[in-house]
Amino acid sequence: MKKTLLSQTKKILLVGPVLLISWLNYSFKAETDDIEWLDWSNKCLTESYNPLPDVKLKKWELALTNDYFLRLRKTYQHGKQEYFSFNLHRLNNVEYQGDDKVGVLQLNTTADDIIVQTYEDPKGDIDSMSTTLELPVRNMSSGRLDSLKNALSYFKAKGL
Repeated sequence: MKKTLLSQTKKILLVGPVLLISWLNYSFKAETDDIEWLDWSNKCLTESYNPLPDVKLKKWELALTNDYFLRLRKTYQHGKQEYFSFNLHRLNNVEYQGDDKVGVLQLNTTADDIIVQTYEDPKGDIDSMSTTLELPVRNMSSGRLDSLKNALSYFKAKGL
């Protein structure tokens, strides 16, 4: 019995510092790395994006890329596509209008920095620029919004 108690005490003495060092290393990390920010941001954007009801909308893709571009592509049933893209270093501010359940996230740039393109449009293809990208969203609590703003600010600073 004495031998078992002694071996258990040795295990605790050996394992304890290893766990403490691992915890300290993780908890004092200077900043979350890019991959974690990208993963969280993309998850937040895709879970929150709430395109307006349109029976012609076939699919949409919304992503923040590892080179700090925010891209939205909407594809409609008859092949028409709408594409929006801008580099986050051009982001001027983020505004939100709505409540916790539904609202609009407005991403504003300093100038006409948002690429707006349409393809296969019966009215003709369009190439233009904009200063605002409006994303209809759902389930955007104030905490989630603050976290998203922090992530976008982080990537804006990385892109400078």
